[in-house]
Amino acid sequence: MRIIAGDFKGRIIKAVPGNETRPTSDKIKEAIFHKLGPFFNGGNCLDLFAGSGSLGIEAISRGMDRVTFVEKTNQAYRVIQQNVTSLSLEEQADMLRMDAFRALPLLKKQGKKYDLILIDPPYEKVSYPKILETIQQEDLLTDNSQVYVETNSIEDLQYDKTYYTVTFERKYSQTTSVIILEKTTK
Repeated sequence: MRIIAGDFKGRIIKAVPGNETRPTSDKIKEAIFHKLGPFFNGGNCLDLFAGSGSLGIEAISRGMDRVTFVEKTNQAYRVIQQNVTSLSLEEQADMLRMDAFRALPLLKKQGKKYDLILIDPPYEKVSYPKILETIQQEDLLTDNSQVYVETNSIEDLQYDKTYYTVTFERKYSQTTSVIILEKTTK
């Protein structure tokens, strides 16, 4: 896997061995970051179900100040640590080895707010409505923040339409769809 653009463009990062994680393809990563930014003037990012950390590292490369990586599997967590260390990003990265649903209340308790949240869980293993609702309940988004959600192509994403607005939606393959939501400001 490689970083697509920004300060670390072209740098190679490790993938998680085996079939436990499903890395976002370079084609999809390039397309979604073009829609999200393509570059950022600072900000905080939360990479839930981080896997190798590739999406969060791409966000740092493109200008995010800081990323919080949340990953519950030991093997993937170790790969994130290796990738962060190999790029000397320790000062820009927080890492939590825990379930995303346990991490969200903890992040609220710590007073964290995010400009970008990346959600790319193992398909069919996570309730997307529940994770979006928990993010909303814990008030983790800044005004005008964005939420990237990668799902299987048959998932009909349910969310609170008074809180989130769809800014982009595309089916990339038989197995992958992408939705970008923005927090609705009142």
